[in-house]
Amino acid sequence: MRIKKCNAVLSLLTCIAMLLHVGCSAFTYLTFYYNPVLTKAFAIPFAVLTCLHAVLGMCSVFFLSDGTRAGLYRKQNRRTVIQRVTAALIFPLLLLHINTFGWLKAATESGQYVLFALLIAAQILFYLVVFAHAAVSFGRALITLGWLCSEKAMKIVDRVAGVLCGVMFLITSFAVVKGQIAMFLHG
Repeated sequence: MRIKKCNAVLSLLTCIAMLLHVGCSAFTYLTFYYNPVLTKAFAIPFAVLTCLHAVLGMCSVFFLSDGTRAGLYRKQNRRTVIQRVTAALIFPLLLLHINTFGWLKAATESGQYVLFALLIAAQILFYLVVFAHAAVSFGRALITLGWLCSEKAMKIVDRVAGVLCGVMFLITSFAVVKGQIAMFLHG
């Protein structure tokens, strides 16, 4: 249970770091004010926390037999399936996310506008996956830590987390796509 509690704390810290990183990025793209020190100050802790969270998450699945038969109770485990699928998708999309700026620049310089569109679509998919993972995981972390004790409270937290993550997804997607289009497809 120690691994699960440590991972729950890490997931909440990761959520805070995500909010800071996403907020900084959205502000940067909406205002075209870029501060590389500030950007790295939010991105690096977020990446480190995400990696630690992923390692502990994998340890709990592999070593604690955490939900090894997710298909047995399909309706009850839908959120678990979403949580695990989004977790698996985060890292390949993260590698793309980290390199997207340079690839967008190269795509526009070489006139590869289909590639540009695919990179933008992949960015939006990345944001969707990250926010979906956060939305389905937040309440579970609170339960693991013993901060939520009833199913009714968890449903409320899940709805609030879902709405907040949905709003953040829309804001982030709009800000980044608008900014990237303005920077790379100007004229």
